[in-house]
Amino acid sequence: MKRIINTVLVTATLSSAAFTLNSCQDALDIEQAGELQEQEIYTNISNLREVLNGSVYAQLDPIDEIYFTAVFTDEVKPGSGSGGQEYSLHRHFLDASSAVVAGGTVNNDTSAGIWMNNYKVINRVNRLLEGAKNIDPASGSEKEEYNSILAQARAVRAYCYVQLEAYFSTDMKDPDALGVILLKDVPATDAQLPRVKNQDVYDFINADLDYAREILAYSTTIAGRYFADKGFVNAISARFNLYRGNTALAKQYAQDVISNSNLSLTQATPFTIKNDDSQSPDFNNDLVIGSSKWNERFYGVASSFNPYRNLWNDSSRGEIIFSLNRLPLGAGETIGSRWNTNQSNITGTPMWFWGRNLYNLFQTIPGDIRKYAYSDPTSNPNANYASATSGTTRTDALVIDKYPGKTSTPTRNDIKVFRLSEMYFILAEAEVAAGNLSIARDLIQQVREARNYQGAAVTNNYTSPQVAYADILKERRIELALEGHRYLDLKRLAVAANVTMDRNDTDDIIPMKNLPNGDYRYTLPIPIREISANPNAKQNNGY
Repeated sequence: MKRIINTVLVTATLSSAAFTLNSCQDALDIEQAGELQEQEIYTNISNLREVLNGSVYAQLDPIDEIYFTAVFTDEVKPGSGSGGQEYSLHRHFLDASSAVVAGGTVNNDTSAGIWMNNYKVINRVNRLLEGAKNIDPASGSEKEEYNSILAQARAVRAYCYVQLEAYFSTDMKDPDALGVILLKDVPATDAQLPRVKNQDVYDFINADLDYAREILAYSTTIAGRYFADKGFVNAISARFNLYRGNTALAKQYAQDVISNSNLSLTQATPFTIKNDDSQSPDFNNDLVIGSSKWNERFYGVASSFNPYRNLWNDSSRGEIIFSLNRLPLGAGETIGSRWNTNQSNITGTPMWFWGRNLYNLFQTIPGDIRKYAYSDPTSNPNANYASATSGTTRTDALVIDKYPGKTSTPTRNDIKVFRLSEMYFILAEAEVAAGNLSIARDLIQQVREARNYQGAAVTNNYTSPQVAYADILKERRIELALEGHRYLDLKRLAVAANVTMDRNDTDDIIPMKNLPNGDYRYTLPIPIREISANPNAKQNNGY
């Protein structure tokens, strides 16, 4: 059997007007009757667009990164509906066969794993680029679309390589450290490629981003968030350069997005709503926050009266730079079911609750909209949680509602990949690195003001880089919770901020521990199936 990257070289098929690629294992070399060959697929611009939408975007899915980060760090704790799924991962048992890393069953869903899924997308992009060589655009408009498709595909490929580097490279700030396997094109099926140094991967990422940046423009439409545009390219560039320690470039690209994306931070207001004549003749009284009618208007509708809530129920774009479209019925995993089996309330069989210390953060900040937008009103917090025994911690029911679902699909939401708030955080971190503590403080204050419906946001002056990094890390923890950032943030910033993972002692049915800074498990293992199939792929230390 010929394999590369855990058998991600695949047979191409065209089904239901969408291009799909499937691993055929031992049947790789068998040509099935009626099978549509790649030279028949890549014949015109329309087909190329189908490949981009039905193969590349459809496969792109960082849910495994989001789920792994939440369970492994301090974002969630076991819920009342859990049957023990991923308890070992929650307790920091991590090896080269862990399903969320290498592929397998995660929360009763079949997962490709972080390694495999990103390489599948890379492989599909490489095939698209190779097939595109067979197409000669017939007009100026076709040429423009052709270039746009290639630019989008290369931007997505760059994103996948940034993801792989962030999780599997031991030190992104060292250009000579060991990176990942670099697939520049469609390799031979019997190739066994080694991992390369970070700089080789960085050069390839930058080439893709530079190409895409020259072609793509900032989108101006609501639907523009579903496609790679210049905002997507520059957001990747900002995050990538922050991770690898080039804060000057991180600042440049984050500022470009903030200045030119036509987006602004989504506001926490309006937060209260006025009565109408069917409820009361007194039009001037606000509905009582937390009342059944208020909850209905905030939570129980497809479009809330509150802009920040609408960002999460997908009824508006808000500050979203790029997200993956998850139609009520369509391709892609349901992210809500990773936390709540059926729906995001206490009766929806919650698999995971909010971690207690994180919940305390956004619950105790006066006027913070995230107190309501992230937690379901059916939550049943245990006021005496601190004195509760570890075996009764599930009675502290902190129901996750950051992914409330779409109409008639209570577990299905778009996957928010880049938001404007992250660009503010990147810019603030870069300003700290440049010694501009007051500017960094003002940037964090802007995000806090946007999230505060009482106008009560407070950010104290930063007296040192350590204080600044700690506050930035705190705000990232709250704002970007369950979006796949916390693991990487702790890996790269915890030491400089003089903080550690922050689980509550009651966040498990056994006494809970935090992973110490610098632990080898802040770098993921190369999957065992990759190592077995490709002896040239060196394993990371500790596994």
